[in-house]
Amino acid sequence: MASVSFMSKNRLEALTDGIFATVMTVLVLSLSVPVITQVSQISSYIDNLAPIVYGYILSFLILAVFWIRHHSVFHFISRVDGSFLWLNLVFLLTIGFIPFSTELMGRFPLVQETVVIYGANLLATGLCLQALWRYALRWKLIVSDGLDQRTMATINRRLTGGPLLYLIAIALSFVDPLISVIIYGGILVFYILVSSLNLQFRREVSSKSLR
Repeated sequence: MASVSFMSKNRLEALTDGIFATVMTVLVLSLSVPVITQVSQISSYIDNLAPIVYGYILSFLILAVFWIRHHSVFHFISRVDGSFLWLNLVFLLTIGFIPFSTELMGRFPLVQETVVIYGANLLATGLCLQALWRYALRWKLIVSDGLDQRTMATINRRLTGGPLLYLIAIALSFVDPLISVIIYGGILVFYILVSSLNLQFRREVSSKSLR
């Protein structure tokens, strides 16, 4: 399949970065301060705001994880074609939906429908990113060198693990929506720890190679 001559890899990355920046900014709009006429209402307002703040922090950091993973995938992309372009746009479509699903879950916490919608949004985003990677492998859009079997296996495992965990969280919402909300946070913590350990490992390898 021929690559698209009017769309470069760098331009597609720039569009993606812009969408991520916009969506991460829009997230904060859910944190609106109401008009409070009595001081005694402040405590009640803060209690009601807690789920919204949790959703904001959770989604902001999840978006950061998706951005880092998208950047990691594009590190190995050498060119793009029409289908890859549209797959990336569908991925951005799911990213753009995150502020809505976040505010929905924040304003109606522990309601199964809102928890499922939020999880389904993250599941769809993870599947789209996985589709990007698998399409690039299928049509040989990746670089010819620098990608060994171990690296490919690691990327495949991480891109597959995310959607699977979100699917489990959605299923557990039928038991108790609170379990799903906790799992969403646990998945985020896990990925942050994994990213930190990988960064430390790369630094150690680089320092050893310089000796």
